[in-house]
Parts: sequence; C-alpha cells; structure tokens
Amino acid sequence: MGGSRPLAMFPLSSVLFPGAEIPLHVFEPRYRELTDRCLAGDRRFGVVLIARGSEVGGGDQRFAVGTVARIVAASRFDDGRWALLVVGTHRIAVARWLADAPYPRAEVDDLPDGGDPGDEARFERATAAVRRVRTLLSELGAPAPVVADLGASGAGTEASRLWRLCSMAPLTALDGQRLLETGDPAERLTLLTDLCEARAADLSRLLGAGPDA
Repeated sequence: MGGSRPLAMFPLSSVLFPGAEIPLHVFEPRYRELTDRCLAGDRRFGVVLIARGSEVGGGDQRFAVGTVARIVAASRFDDGRWALLVVGTHRIAVARWLADAPYPRAEVDDLPDGGDPGDEARFERATAAVRRVRTLLSELGAPAPVVADLGASGAGTEASRLWRLCSMAPLTALDGQRLLETGDPAERLTLLTDLCEARAADLSRLLGAGPDA
C-alpha cells in the first residue's frame, strides 16, 4: 500500500475500529492545533490505544497498531475547545514515532483488511455471542457500546460487517486492541467469538450468584 508517511496522531484510552464513529472532546492546546491543521487539510489523523499513561499531558506509552480517523463533524467552542465526531477508515501500523511537538506524530504504514472472514454460520455464531454479552450487561445495569443495530449487519462488505460487529462487542480496550491487531479476518472472527463467549460465561456466573456475591 506504499511507503511510510507522516501522520498526526491522537492517542486515546479506547480503540477505534474501521467504520466505527466516536466523539472527541478536544481541549489540550496541542490537540487543538492538531484539529486546526487537520480541518485545513484532509481531515485525517491516526488514533492509537494508550498502553500506559494518560490521554492528558503526554508521556504515555502507545500501541503500534491503530486506525486512521476522518473528521466528519466539528464544532468549536468560544474558548477554543472542539467537539469532534470522527469515523475510522482503515488500520495503520506505526513505523516510528516522531517528535511530539507541536503534537504527536508518527510515520505510519497502511495495513490491509484481508478478505472473507468465513462462512455465514460462523458469523452468526459471533453475532449471537456479541448479543448475549450485551443482553447480560443490560440485565446487570451496565452500559454497552451504542452503535448501529446488529440487525443491519447484513449490509456492506464482509470486512465492514466484521468491524461493525467488533465495535458492538462490550469488551475491554485491550481485547479490542487484540481484535484490531489481528490481520486475518477469519482469525479475527474466531477471536471475537471466543472473547464474547468467555465474557458471557463470566457474566452469567455473576448473575447467577445473586446480589450478595
């Protein structure tokens, strides 16, 4: 997909999957400048998960596989803060980090999405596992990611269907990173199913233990 290229980077405490949308509240001066420059250009920057540290203040450690984000809506406050809505477009790998001034930047390579993740029966099993986790969390009064309805999963390419399913799965950020780093779609589908079935089993045991557990 071509050689490495420089890209502005926005480390976060959450994973952005291709095709998924997330809102961002931009208040740090360095990320305000990043936003200004992106809006004046192609509206794109990279998102990576923070491995250790905080989103605020710098000095964080970051994972090397992330996602290109494209700004689809932007609203600026009077004090210079931004409210953004971004959508993930495709995966990237960081070849090397550049200086953080005036904001984090890296040389990145595009990563391929792969092909067909597998037959429909395997996809339906993964969908059922994701739904099961979301249902159990609802019974426990815990929130789940708010994204497009699973009933719409039949639309789009096989890759986009799988990424949509990943974005609906109420998993930890580290589990989300594992899914993002898995290059083979069939392996990603299997991993998603395994992670959700394991979490569903844990939640079922928690529900069965009762309020005094």
